[in-house]
Amino acid sequence: MIEAEIELTGHIIDSMILPKIFGAIYDLNGEFEVLEFRIGQTKNEYSHAHIRIFGKDQQHLNMILGELQKLGAVVTEKAVDAELMPAPEDGVLPDNFYSTTNHPTFVMINGEWIKTENQEMDKVIVIREGKPHSIPMRKVKKGELVVVGNKGIKVIPPERSRKKEVFSFMSSAISSEKPTLSLTRMIAKEMFELRKKGGKIVVVPGPAVIHAGAAAALSELIRMGYVQALLTGNAVAVHDVENSLFGTSLGMDLKTLENYEGGHRHHLMAINVIRKAGSIRNAVEKGILKSGIMYECIKNNVELVIAGSIRDDGPIPDVITDVMEAQDAMRKALRKTDLVLMLATTLHSIAVGNMLPSTVKTICIDINPAVVTKLTDRGTYAIGIISDIGAFLPRLVQELWQLEGTV
Repeated sequence: MIEAEIELTGHIIDSMILPKIFGAIYDLNGEFEVLEFRIGQTKNEYSHAHIRIFGKDQQHLNMILGELQKLGAVVTEKAVDAELMPAPEDGVLPDNFYSTTNHPTFVMINGEWIKTENQEMDKVIVIREGKPHSIPMRKVKKGELVVVGNKGIKVIPPERSRKKEVFSFMSSAISSEKPTLSLTRMIAKEMFELRKKGGKIVVVPGPAVIHAGAAAALSELIRMGYVQALLTGNAVAVHDVENSLFGTSLGMDLKTLENYEGGHRHHLMAINVIRKAGSIRNAVEKGILKSGIMYECIKNNVELVIAGSIRDDGPIPDVITDVMEAQDAMRKALRKTDLVLMLATTLHSIAVGNMLPSTVKTICIDINPAVVTKLTDRGTYAIGIISDIGAFLPRLVQELWQLEGTV
């Protein structure tokens, strides 16, 4: 067997990084020997591990090292510049291209570690103007230098928060038995502090927000200045407009819970109203749309991205129907984001999660535990709260009112 040595430094025990390292070695049929293990004695002191890795041949060892690198391991041999190869065609990658994680990644260029821009998972790294950039495969141009292999790459995985805050629960299991009220209070405090510092909060709602009667709460969040961008789909826009114009969602009165005869037409009527106006903004400016989530986004200059899908009726004119254009618009809206709230939506939560670096504080609220599990299984570092969105959002607003002294 051949060998290599790695080092790990940080809060590698309570962040579960060290057990993940050991598990990855076993899963890939490798072996290891711990050469040095030093445990931090205080909350702020780092732990350190020096480990020898064994593989049956160079290819096997490289495969193991590649996986350990994603978990934050650094090979102890002298760092060398990353290996680069030109893209053979537009949107085509050289063989052995490096596939990114969503963790902060540094690339060695001319003997210097340089942080990769716009970090996302499942992307590639190209060198532009001497700096590494994480971009989708389709954005690569012929002749651009693409990082290949695993040399000259350093990944920094997130660690469990050392503060007593909601994100200290990040590494814990998703459970409906967590104290939802306490977590909601902690989320409100985080949002309140972010707003004071001028931070950016992005909300990703699903149509259940309207169906569950929480549209007024989300509208209030926007009015209070706690939403800088809103990423959603045609259904949310349609049902929000339907609720604003007719007081219904899919034909059901949200106050009396009665179904109107022919009420299934209401969402089509809502689409038709906006199509006649030309856009949501036009409907607001003409006084046609006077309330609701879409109204508040326009009135409060919230960046609004509405991405289409194959299921859409209409759609509303503001919907971006080209999938690639929608991706680009979402990526632009997510830049320099500090916190994301994912509210009762599976597909949009996963889509947005795939675009976020692991450094963004991400909270997913859904009544279905499988949504949160699927999101985190795909690599998104998110806190999951199992709750009815119709109960969660009004409570969140109440907690923010209390923090602002308006209650």
